Amino acid sequence: MSDRCGWAGPDEIYVDYHDTEWGVPEYDARALWEKLILDGFQAGLSWITILKKRDNFRAAFDWFKPEVIARWGEPEVARLVQDPGIIRHRGKIEATITNARAYLEIPDFSEFCWRYVEGAPIQNRWASLSEVPAFTPLSEKMSKDLKKAGFRFCGPTIVYAWMQACGLVNDHLTGCHRHAPCREMAR
Repeated sequence: MSDRCGWAGPDEIYVDYHDTEWGVPEYDARALWEKLILDGFQAGLSWITILKKRDNFRAAFDWFKPEVIARWGEPEVARLVQDPGIIRHRGKIEATITNARAYLEIPDFSEFCWRYVEGAPIQNRWASLSEVPAFTPLSEKMSKDLKKAGFRFCGPTIVYAWMQACGLVNDHLTGCHRHAPCREMAR
């Protein structure tokens, strides 16, 4: 199909991600947290790198169970920096542990996230990739609030990419075959 967002391809894993996950509203708190962590690991890299390693990340990080990861310390960090199946960045690994602890302090992470968009995805109508911003005032506010809550690796650009991925904003281009279906998935 040629009517998809220009960033999606040519790798099949990228096309599948675009066509089945990206922009679909995510309401599960743990899944939202996992995706925020993965977007933090993506900083400075391409998203395809993360997609290709996502199953390895899930296994290495105990399927992103915050209540487990929050108890981790130096032994787990030392193990993970040796794991070639993930991005072996000590700061990002340590931030994941910190972020698990911060996540557990928020009573309902899904509610925390969705309140920024009043419970419904923002429906953008971009015609070309050049119109799509790297961050917005809303992602700046959310980033600031996440940092205040104790999160790391959650700058405004990371947060906006995460908002797009989790469907808090619908940034599929208007000519993309996924724009209307994602719009219709809004609660």
